[in-house]
Amino acid sequence: MINSLIINLSKRIAKTRSWRIWIFLFTVGTLIFILSSPISLRPPLTTLSVGQVAFMDIRATRTFTYTSDLLTEKAKKDAERSVAPVFLPADPTISRNQMELLKESLNRINLIRNNEEFSLSNKKQLLTTIEDLNLSSEIADLILKVKDERWIEMRNEAVLVLERVMRNAIREDQVIYYKNIIPALISLSFDEEESRIIESLVAPLVVFNSIYSNEKTNEAIEEAREKIEPITRTYLAGETIISNGEVITPEIWEALEAFGFVQASNEQYQVLSTSLIIVSSLIIPTLFLRQVRRHIYNDPSALILMSLSAVLFILVFKIAIANHVVLPYLFPLAAFGLTIASLFDYEIGLITSLALAILCSVSITNNLEVFLFYITTSWVAILVFNRGRRLANFFIAGLSIWLIGSVIILAFRLIASSYNFESLLTLSAASLINGIGSISITLILQNILVSLLGRTTALQLLDLARPDQPLLQFLLTNAPGSYQHSLQVANLAEQAAQEVKCDPLLIRVGALYHDVGKALNPSFFIENQIPGQINPHENLEPKKSARTIIMHVQDGLKLAAKYRLPLQIMNFINQHHGTTLVRYQYHQAIKQYEDDKHKVDDKPYRYPGPVPQTKETAILMLADGCEAKARADLPKNEKEIEKLVSEIIQYYLHEGQLDKVSLTLRDLDLIKQSFISTLLNIYHKRLKYPPPTKP
Repeated sequence: MINSLIINLSKRIAKTRSWRIWIFLFTVGTLIFILSSPISLRPPLTTLSVGQVAFMDIRATRTFTYTSDLLTEKAKKDAERSVAPVFLPADPTISRNQMELLKESLNRINLIRNNEEFSLSNKKQLLTTIEDLNLSSEIADLILKVKDERWIEMRNEAVLVLERVMRNAIREDQVIYYKNIIPALISLSFDEEESRIIESLVAPLVVFNSIYSNEKTNEAIEEAREKIEPITRTYLAGETIISNGEVITPEIWEALEAFGFVQASNEQYQVLSTSLIIVSSLIIPTLFLRQVRRHIYNDPSALILMSLSAVLFILVFKIAIANHVVLPYLFPLAAFGLTIASLFDYEIGLITSLALAILCSVSITNNLEVFLFYITTSWVAILVFNRGRRLANFFIAGLSIWLIGSVIILAFRLIASSYNFESLLTLSAASLINGIGSISITLILQNILVSLLGRTTALQLLDLARPDQPLLQFLLTNAPGSYQHSLQVANLAEQAAQEVKCDPLLIRVGALYHDVGKALNPSFFIENQIPGQINPHENLEPKKSARTIIMHVQDGLKLAAKYRLPLQIMNFINQHHGTTLVRYQYHQAIKQYEDDKHKVDDKPYRYPGPVPQTKETAILMLADGCEAKARADLPKNEKEIEKLVSEIIQYYLHEGQLDKVSLTLRDLDLIKQSFISTLLNIYHKRLKYPPPTKP
C-alpha cells in the first residue's frame, strides 16, 4: 500500500513543473530547521551555557547589585509549597443525609426483628441485604439475639455516635481515621459485642463532608507568593563570580547576564550561516545527479526517499549524538552511503555521503576530525561494499569501517599530543560498534527502501537469478524455447551492459524474466513450436494473431505480480518491446489490402509500451531484437552478424524507442561491438564430425 502510494505521488509530482526545485527547497528548509533549532539531548560545548564547566575565573569588575529573578522565584516556590490545601467547612446537608440513612436502616432492622412470620434464618438473610450497612452474618446474628429493651438503647447510641462523628469537618483522606475512633465514642455501658454492633451500624455511614477548594487554595498560594519581597544580590568589585572548573548553575548564569559577560546569540546570523552550508553541501549531489545520473535526477521517488533518508539521519544525529565526546564515533553514518550505493550505484553513494558528512560534522566541536572519520569510513566501506553482492561484502565493509576509523582516531590523537591508551581503546571500540551498526542498518534500510522504490538489491538479484526460482522453473517447463531465448538474451545484454557502465546483474535478471508471459501460451511463439507441427497463427486473422503475441507482455506482468517480482524487474517485462510493431502480422494484414494499404491501422499491431525508460531496459530491447533475428537468419560470418546488429539498432532508433534514454552514439557503438562479439561466439563455425562407425 505504501509502495503504490509513493509511486502515485511520484507520478503526480513528475507532472508538476519545477518539481525538483520544490523537493530541493523542502529538503533545505527541513535541514535548516533541524540544524538551527536547539534540539539536542546535550547542550553545545562550543559556547558558555548553564551546566557546563567554566574554563576560566570570572570576577566582578565593579560593585554591582541586581534583582535575582531566580532566587525570588525560588523563595516564592518555597512559600507556595508551605501553603496547606484549603478545604471548605463541613457540609450539614451531607451529615443530615447520613443521619437519615442510619434511621431508615434502623427502622428496617426493627421491622425484620419484630416480624414473627419470618424464620430466624430469613431474618438473618434480610439483615445482610440492607445496602447502606453491609452487615456481616455474624453481626446480623448478634442483632437478632439482642433483647428489645437493650436494642432500643443501642439504636439511640448509634444515632448519637454518628451525629458526633459527622459534626466534624471530615476530609476525604480522614474518613478512615474517623471510622477508627468510633469505638472510643461509644458509651462504656455497652459490652464488647454490643459495641461491635453499634460500630457496624455507624462505620459504613461515615463519609467525608469537607470538600477540597481549588479556588481557596490558589488564593492562599497567591497570597503567600505576594508576601515574598524581591531578592537582590550584590557582588563587590573583584569578587569571584565563578572559578575555573566550576559548573555554571542557573544562578551564576543569571549573574553573568546581569553583568553583561554573556549575550544571547544572534539567531538570524546562525540561520543564515547554516543555510549557506546546507545549500553549498546539497549543490554537489544535485549537480552530479543532473549531469551524470540523469535517470535518477528524473525519478521523483528516488529523490524524495534520498532526501527523507538524509533528513532522518541528520535529525537523529542532532538530537542524540551532537555535543557528545564518544557518541559521534558510534553514529553509523556510513549506513546511509552503503544503502544508497546498494540501491543505485557506488558513485551516488560517495557523493551523497560526502554531503551528509559535512552537514553532520558542522555542529561538532572537533568537526575536522569527525568529518574525516565519517568521510573516510563511508567512502572506504562503499568502495569495499561493491553493491553488496555477497554477505561477505557486508562484513568486510563493517571491518573496514573499524580499521580506517581507528587509524583516523589515532592520527588526530598523535597530532593533538593527547595520546591516552584508555581513550584510544574506547574510541576504537566505538568505531567497531559503528561498523557493526552500519552494516546492520544497511540491511534493514535497503530492504525497506527497495520495496518503496520498486528497486532491487544485489542480494535480491542474485536470488532471482537462481535457476530454481519458481517462475523460472515455470517458464522452463511450459516454454523451454523461450527459456533458452531468455538465457541467450541475458548473455548478450550482460556483456553489453559492462561496456557502457550499466548494471550487468540487473540486466541479466531482467532478461531472464522478460518473456515469462510466453509460458501461458507457449505454442503461439515460434521458439516453442516443434518442427512439422501446425502453426496456430496460420488459422488466425492477422489482428487476432498480433493480439495473441502482444498479450505476452500483459501475461508476463500478471505472472510477475503473482510471484511478487520487484517493480524494477517488471519494467523489463513492460518495456522490452516498447511501442514497436508486430511486423510479421502487420505485413500479413497489408497483403490482404494490397489495393489500399492505408486501410490497415497499425495501432492493433503495436505493443502498448511504454518505450524503455532506462539504459538497462533499452539494452535489453536491443539484445532481444538481435537474438531473435540471429536465431531466424542464422548468420554465417562476422559480416552478416554486423549487418544484422546494425539493422536492429537502426530500426529501434528510427522507431523512436530510444528517445527516453541517454544512450550516446559511443554507447551504441560499444553495444554493437559487444553484440557482434557475443553472437560470433554463439554462431561460430563448428567441425563436422564423421558419422559413428561400429567397432
